[in-house]
Amino acid sequence: MKTQDFDYDLPQEFIAQAPVEPRDHSRLMVLNRSNGSIEHRFFYEITDYIRPGDVLVLNDSRVIPARLYGHKGGSGGKAEILLIKRLDEGIWEALVRPARRLPPGSVVELDSKGLDHTVRAEILGVTTGSGRTVKFSDEAELVRLGEIPLPPYINEPLQDTERYQTVYSKNPGSVAAPTAGLHFTPELLQKITDRGAECLFITLHVGLDTFQPVREDNPQEHHIHSEYAILSPEVASRLSLARKEGRRIIATGTTACRVLEHAGLSGDMEIKPFSNWVNLFILPGHNFHVVSALITNFHLPRSTTLMLVSAFAGKELLQHAYQVAKDEGYRFYSFGDAMLIL
Repeated sequence: MKTQDFDYDLPQEFIAQAPVEPRDHSRLMVLNRSNGSIEHRFFYEITDYIRPGDVLVLNDSRVIPARLYGHKGGSGGKAEILLIKRLDEGIWEALVRPARRLPPGSVVELDSKGLDHTVRAEILGVTTGSGRTVKFSDEAELVRLGEIPLPPYINEPLQDTERYQTVYSKNPGSVAAPTAGLHFTPELLQKITDRGAECLFITLHVGLDTFQPVREDNPQEHHIHSEYAILSPEVASRLSLARKEGRRIIATGTTACRVLEHAGLSGDMEIKPFSNWVNLFILPGHNFHVVSALITNFHLPRSTTLMLVSAFAGKELLQHAYQVAKDEGYRFYSFGDAMLIL
């Protein structure tokens, strides 16, 4: 297995630059693993595939205003900081630009946006090429000073930043949206529960790997970054009951899938609650213990998310589905269309 096995060509015009309105009117490709069939539907028709007793698991993490702008102290040159992970009070792992001009010891004065004082960011250390450990003089003001960080392949401004949040988001901490959930509306979720299915919520704060493709030739040598996840005792209990009763567990997105599979690594029928860092890297060959079906978007080449979906659907079948998606004019990536893998 090589990283290049997960590469594919995608012309720029396939990359969705804005979300569809309303949310649930994006297209939905339904991929059946048992017979390789493909159906073309709309997302609001996903209820046709939901059975009574199914458990739909969704990630309720909320995107934080993680992109900060400022000027380097002394030279006054422009600087940008993208928050990735909170390490301690006032201390964050972040990506910075321009990285070569921000070595340890540098100070960035953030744009004040009307504040009566300047918030400073001190570069403490280097984590990766553009990664830094950063200490802020006033962490409480970062929510006010920051902006919602859209992915780098989206070039159009977003008029309503809530469109980069799921309708059920409530726990701040992600630097990118769990995009499979962007297609749901409150009305659609209600229709799903009316069909006798159950909606459960976990939390995983999306972090650094969303922005970084796998660069190693062998993906097994890739170091996936840890992301903080919460699986409550109540949800764990409901999931355990569903497994014992043989009901389907449908993960909404690769983030929910990783949390569920992390919880099921022991192979026991009982799902145990946890609040901890997750660094499970799912590659083809992974034995899925918990997830029965997966709702997901169309992912970037050479990404850990594409590798996870390839593991779930089968690499050859997924490659075929992606070619069909291009042939049929599906929209790709964060604001793009969706796929239901059964």
